[in-house]
Amino acid sequence: MSNSPAVGASIPISSVPNLRDAGGYRTADGSRVRTGLVYRSTDLGRVVDEDVAALDALGITTVFDLRTVAEREMLPDRAPTGAKEVPLDVLADRDPSAAPAMMQKILTDPALAEQLLGTGDTNEHLLGSYREFVSLPSAVASYRALFTDLARHDDTPVLIHCTTGKDRTGWAVAALLLFLGVDEDTVFTEYLLTNEQLLPSFTPVFDKFRAAGGNPDILLPILGVRRAYLEAALDQVRTDFGDVETYLSKGLELDAGDLRALQERLLSRD
Repeated sequence: MSNSPAVGASIPISSVPNLRDAGGYRTADGSRVRTGLVYRSTDLGRVVDEDVAALDALGITTVFDLRTVAEREMLPDRAPTGAKEVPLDVLADRDPSAAPAMMQKILTDPALAEQLLGTGDTNEHLLGSYREFVSLPSAVASYRALFTDLARHDDTPVLIHCTTGKDRTGWAVAALLLFLGVDEDTVFTEYLLTNEQLLPSFTPVFDKFRAAGGNPDILLPILGVRRAYLEAALDQVRTDFGDVETYLSKGLELDAGDLRALQERLLSRD
């Protein structure tokens, strides 16, 4: 019997929540996305001494950091030993300082949170963000650099992360898996694993919010993920390009050689 972890299983490094291998999934033609090459997680700004060896053991050689300049300055990564750090500011064409500050206020002020978030199951700001992952110039440039690097450089394993590893990272991994031929239902399942693997780390935040008189449930749409968010990005792709492969080739301007290299590097025919 194999001792390999289940596909999509959380990698138990407590100071790096939402850490998992993006591989292991079957594609439409029966191939499999290779494991041990692409990981995803939250930021690495809170890695504790006790977790350094476990993180290093993954062998990560490149860290793609999708955060804003302000986010990186607020909490610099403690990257794996010897890993190259590649900053790719997906949201550079937005105000990079307002969002983190406003988020802190929302999480500590229930009245403000209800005013700005309402009580719905999705968040309009995040729906707009996911559409911008496809169209915002800085997002286009960042995802182009990410996928081009994956195609042209044999510097795997890599780690892709943003702050919570759910939105900017979620789109990167979803787009990659869809391009490689993983079916959409499976990609949504992988994407939604974040709710299981990330939200428990926010227990202290939920407890403080409740103690301040708030209903923690209204935070779920911004601290977790929703199917509607990823659907918003895919709708933008279909509107602008028709499908994910054309998004990579026309939107991100990857040439045929890059697309072929991604498949060759990341797919196994076993």
